[in-house]
Amino acid sequence: MFWAMLAVGTGFCGLAVLSVFAIKVFVEAQRLGRQVTETTQRINRAAEDLEKAATGVARAGRDLG
Repeated sequence: MFWAMLAVGTGFCGLAVLSVFAIKVFVEAQRLGRQVTETTQRINRAAEDLEKAATGVARAGRDLG
């Protein structure tokens, strides 16, 4: 009977440890998702700024030529 109770207790502790790690992974995945979203927005803003600058340069070059 002792060994059965020890096995059940050990199994419960193992599940508790796995649950803690699962929660940590979930939180870090959410944080990574937020960082990816923020970085994507920054890249899009930079691409828009670059496009505006390139348009201005193209107009200036056309006016000179």
